[in-house]
Amino acid sequence: MRLERDCPLPDLVKRVAHVAFEVNVLARALDGHDILIEPSSPSHVVKVAFVVCGSAPVEFLEFSKK
Repeated sequence: MRLERDCPLPDLVKRVAHVAFEVNVLARALDGHDILIEPSSPSHVVKVAFVVCGSAPVEFLEFSKK
């Protein structure tokens, strides 16, 4: 990812490459994890959130089944 200097994302996301996983239920996937970026919906078909696993950011995505 290329990010501008003033990008509002957390430093961990800006500095460390992340992996992304599709999950069936975002809320369940977040259980037990430190949330780095709160759940949001960048479009009407997806909800996303970032968590910290070890020392790396991990993105979870839930796609609507409609």
